[in-house]
Amino acid sequence: MRIASLYRYPVKGLSPERLDSAQLDTGAYFPGDRLFAVENGPSGFDPAEPVHQPKIKYLMLMRNEELATLRTRYDDASGELVIARDGVERLRASTSTPEGREGITAFFEAFMPDALRGKPRLLQAPDGYRFTDSRSGFVSIINLASVADLAARIGRPIDPLRFRGNIMVEGLEPWAELDLAERELTTASGARLEVIKRIERCAATNVDPQTGARDMELPKALMTAFGHVDCGIYCRVVGGGRLAEGERLELVAAPAALGIA
Repeated sequence: MRIASLYRYPVKGLSPERLDSAQLDTGAYFPGDRLFAVENGPSGFDPAEPVHQPKIKYLMLMRNEELATLRTRYDDASGELVIARDGVERLRASTSTPEGREGITAFFEAFMPDALRGKPRLLQAPDGYRFTDSRSGFVSIINLASVADLAARIGRPIDPLRFRGNIMVEGLEPWAELDLAERELTTASGARLEVIKRIERCAATNVDPQTGARDMELPKALMTAFGHVDCGIYCRVVGGGRLAEGERLELVAAPAALGIA
């Protein structure tokens, strides 16, 4: 399979950033991904002892589709978050200072007051933790052929960004990725990904990532067409290396194919 595009989501629920390449480290998450979340009232998250929390405790597309109308950009070097809407910059604030974080809180208080259950406070993930939907959501892969097949079934185009994956791949048969659990993928640079499990889809995929319109019912469409709600796979990084657009991900031979009992 070929890597068509790479994306990270620095803030959970907010817009993606496309990357030309990404350096993966063994045992780590996709770089720069889900570094932050905005809690919707007190979440109970403790950065000193991080425990995975249900995503409903944060601002997220499944409940807050208006987030899709925002365009955000995070600068790793400065820690600055930029939020734009309708082509106009609305906020530029540091994620590392009290003043900057208060500015981010004030923005969301003004932007979506009716959706808030309390103070919308920016949370930052400590080392070794990320605000992923799944505890094992280290790296996610979306097969573009599967998205195209689903689109053909419902008779409407589907933006693959609805599935908020890190790695978009092409050249694989539709839905073949769902049978790769416990298999490994490798690149010429030495990066190795172990496929952990399928990704179950929720109502966040119903939201158009460009307009914020809740205009589809994709989990229902998946269940109707295929008898499941899965689209995409989660992987663990078992070998570090560089990923880049256009590079190939090769499937490591299964033990049986190698003559291993």
